[in-house]
Amino acid sequence: MEEFWFYIQLGLHHVLDVNAYDHILFLSALALPFAFKSWKNVLLLSTVFTITHCLALVVSVYEIMHIDASWIEFLIPVTILCTAIYNLIDKKVQKGTKTIWFHALATGFFGLIHGFGFSNYFKMMIMGTNEKLGPLFGFAAGIEISQVVIVLLVLVLAYIVQIMFHVKQSLFVIVGSILIMLITIPLLYQTFPF
Repeated sequence: MEEFWFYIQLGLHHVLDVNAYDHILFLSALALPFAFKSWKNVLLLSTVFTITHCLALVVSVYEIMHIDASWIEFLIPVTILCTAIYNLIDKKVQKGTKTIWFHALATGFFGLIHGFGFSNYFKMMIMGTNEKLGPLFGFAAGIEISQVVIVLLVLVLAYIVQIMFHVKQSLFVIVGSILIMLITIPLLYQTFPF
């Protein structure tokens, strides 16, 4: 049980690490266009992200597929930028008239990319142990817990800004998405694989 808790903590640290803020940026961009009353949709997206993130880890740990780390490191900020841009151009999500399925598919694909980004480090963590599924489940639990915390914080912030300060949701989404884009652009430059 101690080892399982270790991997839960590893998952928590992986997402909540301020120095590796790509997860926080991605989840913030993902949650921005949703109102607090849509928390179930955001929780669904967070769970899809966790599942595909861990699926990428399984594929990597069991050496089913190997992807060049330099490309993955570049694609991670691309996923953040794409999510922020999508927030700016898709007003239907903000009005609640669009289904969640496109978001879920894109989030799942992006979860695979983020999972491959962490796979080499995770493989080093479980090196020398025969047990791989226990650590993966613990890690997945830590990721999910931390992601729920982040999206809830974004939803609470959205509620405070929109209700208490009377800021329109569309303005909140636009400003938040632009800020995320401005933070992400240097990451693209730093990780460019050529």
